[in-house]
Amino acid sequence: MSCGSRKRVTTKKTSKPRTERVTRTVPPKTHVPETPSEPTTPTVPVKTYANSTEQYIANYAAIAQEEMRLYKIPASITLAQGILESGSGKGRLSVEANNHFGIKCHEWTGARIYHDDDKAQECFRKYKDPKYSFRDHSLFLKERKRYYKLFDLKINDYKGWARELRAAGYATDKKYPDKLISLIERYQLYKYDDIASGNTPQVTISNNISHQVVKGDTLYSISKRYNTTVDVLKRLNGLKNNNLSIGQVLIVKTK
Repeated sequence: MSCGSRKRVTTKKTSKPRTERVTRTVPPKTHVPETPSEPTTPTVPVKTYANSTEQYIANYAAIAQEEMRLYKIPASITLAQGILESGSGKGRLSVEANNHFGIKCHEWTGARIYHDDDKAQECFRKYKDPKYSFRDHSLFLKERKRYYKLFDLKINDYKGWARELRAAGYATDKKYPDKLISLIERYQLYKYDDIASGNTPQVTISNNISHQVVKGDTLYSISKRYNTTVDVLKRLNGLKNNNLSIGQVLIVKTK
């Protein structure tokens, strides 16, 4: 006999907790227009030069011509002196002081730079812009009595100017005139004198079609513009190579 109850014990099953369904509203996708790409800037061909001297001429020919109009100093002489005395713009005085003609501090109250020349650490003028150096060069020749004979010479007599500069004491180097003349003839700097003075040879105006070279011009681009060839341009102008200078006047066609 058992004292325990014989009653069956029933265990209730625990129901699983109900999970509430949450309905989320997804906003409709909005169309975002594509950001337009930046317009492509056309590539501008960069003018290259055969050497630093040609680049110097391109940079400063216009300034030299303006000085010629104002002070009657041949642009060819100014450019040749600048090339020679500044090392085509690479010398320390031109790079650090914008002084292209080695002008010293005589009666100068502005900024200055010290540089070894005839003596150690001599005082030279320092300019904010190279154009002021070109202006001082013009005034230096125009206002000093010892250079008066220069202005008795013809404006296109670059050989006479080169020789008289040394005779007047501008330089002690005996070869100074020859160096200037060589630069003028090698780079045809005398053409800038013709342009500045309006004395372009008459044949290129009245009997022929001419073109004045501007920045970016090449013999090829000029030949295409005038429907001719590079060889014809070289023959008409007596050119031995394809080098051009800004301001140079070319015969492009004969009438």
